[in-house]
Amino acid sequence: MKKRYLEIVKAISGLKNNSVVKNIIIVGGITLLIKGVGFYKETLVASSFGLSELLDTFFIAFIVPGFISTVFLGAFKSVFIPNYVAELETKNNIASFQGTGFFVTAAVSALFMAIAFLFTDTYLHVFFPDHTPEYYGLIKSQFYYLLPCIAFWGFSSLLSGILNIHDEFRYSSFESLFIPIAIIICLFFFKDSLGENVLAIGTLIGTVASFIFLAIICIQKGLLNISFPDLKNVNARIMFTQVPAKVSSGFLTGMNTIVDQYFAAQLIVGSIAAINYGRKMPAFLSGLLIIALTNVLLPYFSKALAKNKEKTFKTMFKMLKLLFVSVSVCVILGIFASDFLVELFFERKAFTSDDTVKVSDIQKIFLIYLPFSICGMVIVNFLTSINKNAFMAYVSLGALILNIILDYILMQYYGVFGIALCTTIVIIAKNLVLFFYTYKQSKLT
Repeated sequence: MKKRYLEIVKAISGLKNNSVVKNIIIVGGITLLIKGVGFYKETLVASSFGLSELLDTFFIAFIVPGFISTVFLGAFKSVFIPNYVAELETKNNIASFQGTGFFVTAAVSALFMAIAFLFTDTYLHVFFPDHTPEYYGLIKSQFYYLLPCIAFWGFSSLLSGILNIHDEFRYSSFESLFIPIAIIICLFFFKDSLGENVLAIGTLIGTVASFIFLAIICIQKGLLNISFPDLKNVNARIMFTQVPAKVSSGFLTGMNTIVDQYFAAQLIVGSIAAINYGRKMPAFLSGLLIIALTNVLLPYFSKALAKNKEKTFKTMFKMLKLLFVSVSVCVILGIFASDFLVELFFERKAFTSDDTVKVSDIQKIFLIYLPFSICGMVIVNFLTSINKNAFMAYVSLGALILNIILDYILMQYYGVFGIALCTTIVIIAKNLVLFFYTYKQSKLT
């Protein structure tokens, strides 16, 4: 018994001295603060708009900018980090590599902003047909404010990635604080003057403020050293070869949200908002870990794999065991407390008791996939660091096809709850496939 106690004490002491664990705790703590502010913002939005048409149109307006940011710019950041680390290891021209990263981000942002602007009407009438001109007008007026966010999100993602590589996790973690604060300020003081665009304008203001904050920190830390891009650089070439697969994976994954929104739009007004509110609590819980893990682990895996591949595999599997058990316990507690939590945080003014029942049931379904999605994020970071993006693209394609089929079938029987059930099934299946593939890769080392 005493020996076992000493082993536990030794293990805890080892964790306390582990820089990776420390960084995860630091980022997790900051993220908890930010998520708290974000969650308060959501309760404020809920009390102001309920499950209304205005909120539906804001979520629709946000789909394309958010999709572009996550799929294309987020994917580029993921392949930028391991190859930036490789550039640091080889002590080549890091200034030129930074220049390449910002050049590609600017070009991609400009291209997709132009495409999104030109094809907005076509997109709306194809994916969200049979609505009134006023409905489409609401979407477009908000969309035009959200469109510039794409470029700022892209540059911010690279700046935060550079900070993470240099272990400046505290500063990069604060970038998410600006959007909820800006929206809260707009709702309190400028709701009447900004009118129907209050959420979109608040998002734009917060996005610009976040970019300025990250740029100032990077300059103060001496981390920005940009020169003319060298597209023939060895690590830049490797990065470019990984971009199509990573973008494809992100594109196909992001399409799941659009598919869900498309099918939800076929149901009664408020269904899109119900789906989004049902995701709030799971997103709050998962966000604490996913942001911390993603910010810390991708640079860590990229560095550790270069030194000892076998040991890094073992470390990753230990993380998965601990995470799965811990998150599963939280999920069980969350399911039992779901009704109470939705009523506590959302039920006021325009958000009725009927809305509470619907959102709570959706939330319970979404909570089930949390252990799989959080562990899956660790696996995705690991596979990205060993450039297995092509396999993840194939898995994402299979998941999208399954999502479309199950959305269509389950919606016929269970309505908006069928869409939530489909999402849970697809996420679990996808992450199980990634786990078994990673386990197989570990046997090849």
